[in-house]
Amino acid sequence: MSSHPQLKERQPHRERGANANGPGSSTGSPASAYQTARAQLDTVADLLNLDEGLRDLLAACKRELAVHFPVRMDDGRIRTFTGFRVQHNLVRGPAKGGIRYHPAVGLDEMRALAMWMTWKCALVDIPFGGAKGGVAVDPRKLSQGELERLTRRFATEISVLVGPEADIPAPDVGTDAQTMAWMMDTVSMHRGYSIPGAVTGKPVPIGGTVGRSEATGRGIAAVAREALSQAGGAIQGATVAIQGCGNVGYNAALAFLALGAKVVALSDRSGGLYRPEGLDVRAVGDCKGETGGCCDYRKATGISNPELLQLPVDVLVPAAIEGQITALNADRIRARQTDQVTLRTAALTTAVNRVLQAIKIRGVYP
Repeated sequence: MSSHPQLKERQPHRERGANANGPGSSTGSPASAYQTARAQLDTVADLLNLDEGLRDLLAACKRELAVHFPVRMDDGRIRTFTGFRVQHNLVRGPAKGGIRYHPAVGLDEMRALAMWMTWKCALVDIPFGGAKGGVAVDPRKLSQGELERLTRRFATEISVLVGPEADIPAPDVGTDAQTMAWMMDTVSMHRGYSIPGAVTGKPVPIGGTVGRSEATGRGIAAVAREALSQAGGAIQGATVAIQGCGNVGYNAALAFLALGAKVVALSDRSGGLYRPEGLDVRAVGDCKGETGGCCDYRKATGISNPELLQLPVDVLVPAAIEGQITALNADRIRARQTDQVTLRTAALTTAVNRVLQAIKIRGVYP
């Protein structure tokens, strides 16, 4: 069965990041992720007085691949899925970025996430460029066999870009070490020999890195510790609310506990939990593993995700999908003025940043 890859070189976008302020902007319409990324670039480019040519280069994604591919489902039906792989900039080295499985995956989001990967790699002086990819799918609705067939077909479609010296995928929302193992094996099959360096985040027995799955969550807790210290506070005894109980959120919660903080709230798609005295994080994780939702844990008060964002805590960690903090709810975040730290793993719109600054919330962006 045929699929339809669409590979093209991106043209520079001359217009600036218009309407990138999200809700509350002059137009009132929400900003897309790419508009937000462009607005951030324009802000920094103005501060650095970058010339127009360099600004245009950094604003454009170098390469975008869209694929539409068939997958046979368990009942024998054929479903067609859409996936993407976007490379933003390769000046510093091979492209690097995650693979996301989520119903909202689209080209615009991939452009923004690839751009942010470029900035992150450059800021910590890692010799990679930025990339991002994904498939528009809800992985929870597929069987293990269907997920494997989808992953292997998607890996085949984007294999024209992937390789240790070209583009190196990693896990992201909706994917994990098993996904990366399937991808690595598929790329290796097409090349005729094993290529462990084709992906990161794979299982340790086939070349993965010990501690990799916990690293992002631990990093959030470490950054919070330093940010609180700079603000004159301490991580010991600090109260923490975490929106998201996936790999990042759960491991961040465990890392905060190890540092002496008190995790008082956790949530996932099913809802949230709040216990001012502190949650038994491992028990919540066990419950989520058994039932599929952390809100099934009965030894805490149930709350909604919006309510979690408004709790009076010292550290707020948005570890869910992007767009949870907007200009419509940012002013309801209950900051403790200079002691409150808001952490994020995805970009906030420029309007949100202005609101948070106005109510004196420190923003720390790992």
